[in-house]
Amino acid sequence: MGSTALNLRQGFDRVRSIAPWAAAGAACAVPLTVGVSMAIDMMRKRDREQREAPRPGTFHASVEGSSLSIFTDGQTLYDDMLAEIAAATDSIQMETFIWKNDEVGQKFIDAFNAAAARGVAIHIIYDGFANFTIPQSFYRQLDHRIKVLRLPTVARKFWRGPLRYSGFNHSKILVIDNDVAFVGGYNIGSLYATHWRDTHLKAEGPGTWGLHQSIAQVWNEYHSEDDRIPWVAPTAWESKLRVAANQPVQLVYPIRSMYINAIERAQERIWLTTPYFIPDQQLLRSLMEAAERGVDVRIMVPQQSNHVLGDSVSRGFFEQMVRSKVTVLLYEASMIHAKIATVDGKWSTVGTANIDRLSLSFNYETNVEVIDNDFAAEMEKVFLSDAEHCNVLGPDWLDRHALTQFAEWALKPMRPFL
Repeated sequence: MGSTALNLRQGFDRVRSIAPWAAAGAACAVPLTVGVSMAIDMMRKRDREQREAPRPGTFHASVEGSSLSIFTDGQTLYDDMLAEIAAATDSIQMETFIWKNDEVGQKFIDAFNAAAARGVAIHIIYDGFANFTIPQSFYRQLDHRIKVLRLPTVARKFWRGPLRYSGFNHSKILVIDNDVAFVGGYNIGSLYATHWRDTHLKAEGPGTWGLHQSIAQVWNEYHSEDDRIPWVAPTAWESKLRVAANQPVQLVYPIRSMYINAIERAQERIWLTTPYFIPDQQLLRSLMEAAERGVDVRIMVPQQSNHVLGDSVSRGFFEQMVRSKVTVLLYEASMIHAKIATVDGKWSTVGTANIDRLSLSFNYETNVEVIDNDFAAEMEKVFLSDAEHCNVLGPDWLDRHALTQFAEWALKPMRPFL
C-alpha cells in the first residue's frame, strides 16, 4: 500500500472513530443551549415585565368608506373595545390567543355577559393551549347564552388529517354588529395594557367583512349547520382592504405569500416589525435581494423578547442580513409585539402573524393588508416613532463572541419549530 493510500486510510479511520462523538456532541448542543436560554429567560423576566411601554398614540385614516384607527397602547385599545361591546345591539364575534384571568380579562367577561343579557348573539373562540394554566372557573363565568369554542391544538379528528386538525389559534379579532372590527397583536390581559408595545387595527364600515368571515370560517368548521355563524354579504367585490387568514383546517396559508408578493414589488422601502424573526429561506432571500437592489429594508425586533429561545434562534439570521445591507433595529424600551409592515408608502399590513414558521405555516392567523397611500403614511409614523427607541445593529455584529456563534449554530435545528 502506497503512502498516499495509507494516509487516506488512516484519515478515514480517524474520522470514523470521532464521528459518533461529534454526532453525540451535536445532539447534546441543542438541549443544552435551550436549557441555558430558558435559565437566562427566567432570570431576566422580572426586570422585563416592570418596563412600561412607550405609547406613540392613535393614528387615523379613511379607506374606501371605512374609518381606520391604529392603536399602539393596550389601555386605550381595551377601553375602545369595551365601549364597542357595550354598544353592540345584534352580534359579537371574538377570537383570541391569550385571555388572562386578571383585571382586564374580567372586564371582558363582564362586558360580554351584559351584552348577552340584552339579547346580543355572541360567539367566542380562544386557544386551549395558550390558556392551559387559566382555571376553567374563569371562563365558566360567561353567560350560558354565549357560545364558546375552546380550540384545541390537536383536535379529535387529528388522525384524519394531522395538518388540518392541529395548530394554535393565534388570531386576535373582535367584530361588533358586522360594522366594527379589531385585529392585531394584542392579547387580553393587564400586562399587555401597559408593558407591551403592540399594534392593533380598528375598522369601521365595509372593511370589516373579511374579519367577520375569518372568524365564521373557523367556528363553522367545528359546528353543525344549526349552530353556525350566518354568512354576511360583502359590500364590494374588490377592495383596498383585504384580509389574509391562515386556516389550517382548510389547509390555507396566504399570509406568507402576501408578504413575499409585497417584498418582491418593493422599489423604495420595506419597514417591518415583528417580535419573532425566524423566516424560511425564500422569505429571507426576498428581503436580502430587495436590499441589494437598493431598497431601504429595515427589520425591527425586540432587544429582548418574552422568549429568549426565540431571540437566540432569530439572531442566527443577523449575520446574513448585516452582510446584505438589511438594517436590523433592536427595540429596547420594552417588549415589542407588533406585527406590521409598510412598503413604498403604498402597501401596509397589520395583523397577528409573526415572521416565523409557526405563524406562517401552522397557526390560525389573520392579517389585514391595506393598499392606500394615506394609511401607509400613518403606518410610517408608527414605525419611525418606534425606531426612536432602537439600536441599529452594526458591522461589529460580525465579530461577536465565539460562544454566541456556537449557540446560533446549535439552535439551527429549532428553526422549523418556532
